[in-house]
Amino acid sequence: MSLHPKVIDLTLDRVRRLLAALDNPQDRLPPVIHLAGTNGKGSTQAMIRAGMEGVGHVVHAYTSPHLAKFHERIRIAGTLISEQALTEKLDACYAANNGETITYFEITTCAALQVFTETQANYTLLETGMGGRLDVTNVVDRPAACIITPVDLDHQHFLGDTLAKIAFEKAGILKRGVTAIVGPQQDDALEVIERQAEKVGAPLLVHGQHWHVNVEAERLIYQDETGLLDLPLPNLPGPHQIQNAGAAIATLRYLGMDEIACTAAITQAYWPARMQRLRTGPLVENLASNEVWLDGGHNPAAGRAIAGTLASLAKRETHIICGMINTKDVKGFLAPIATHCASLTAVTIPNEPNAVPAPDLANFGRSCGLISFEGVNIDQVLRDISKRHPEARILICGSLYLAGHVLRENDETA
Repeated sequence: MSLHPKVIDLTLDRVRRLLAALDNPQDRLPPVIHLAGTNGKGSTQAMIRAGMEGVGHVVHAYTSPHLAKFHERIRIAGTLISEQALTEKLDACYAANNGETITYFEITTCAALQVFTETQANYTLLETGMGGRLDVTNVVDRPAACIITPVDLDHQHFLGDTLAKIAFEKAGILKRGVTAIVGPQQDDALEVIERQAEKVGAPLLVHGQHWHVNVEAERLIYQDETGLLDLPLPNLPGPHQIQNAGAAIATLRYLGMDEIACTAAITQAYWPARMQRLRTGPLVENLASNEVWLDGGHNPAAGRAIAGTLASLAKRETHIICGMINTKDVKGFLAPIATHCASLTAVTIPNEPNAVPAPDLANFGRSCGLISFEGVNIDQVLRDISKRHPEARILICGSLYLAGHVLRENDETA
């Protein structure tokens, strides 16, 4: 952080300089699948990886942010990077950078790209951190495919204050001659993506045009020009995972993989803190008959997705524990969820200087019509809710930072 104190500073100049000093590892990666979008990137990537690994492919994967520990960001041939390998690679990148200005995300991404070149694999999955056009991962000149998941309002201070501006930034990953799979989009976003694709010469496979996905009789039905697939529903819960599954299947089919890969994609994917049911661990083991769920979504689209998931679950009184960052649209996130919940307990995310204070967050909850309380310790809040409502569903939500804190607190090995 002393090398460049700004956490977010969107440009490719610094990272290209460091990559050149590292002999351009971005040009020596196994075939790259590059993902951008506002929501669903992580789930879609997890499904693609599960599908590829389900038919024997070896896969590297890069994602951000991490939840419980940094190592989650870098998966080498299916295994999280070791402490020793991470330390050695960061030291090498620090030396190669030679004291020049560089951000935390830039230098750690360079370390990931470098380490991916040192182990053989069939594919590399790269997820953008923010945006696309100026994102650190946008240094691969010719990926095997690109994916743009649904675009919505988020990070407006950096990406623009309209859907069209944000879509323009996401569409910056498109490359000439490289096919892009496009998930469901609002009209303003799709128009921008299609215009940019035409400008750069990138073929598109667009949801609703080139591929379709829906649910019929508790089965996932996928169809494109090569035929129809009748598959199980995704193991990742929530109606929004249907569209993520569709994008994953479209990508696998484009890469020539079969129904076995597509089935593995939607039945074997694992992605924590996306409507994750917490069944074991110190936070939940002594509760009564409560269901405890965890979700890291934090923007209005995520709020709508969570609301849809709650509506699809068995009817049960639901209480939410929420913590958020002050750069987010708090009311836009809470409003869709409010009709499905009996109360909100607001917490200030521990050790996060930009956390919304619990009293302010509780007031946002009240403005959405929620009976709202304030809490401090997650463990104590869970026990208090459980004592008052022993049969209730409890959902912890509002931030990936809060989700990471919960996963660390609930680690059975800690």
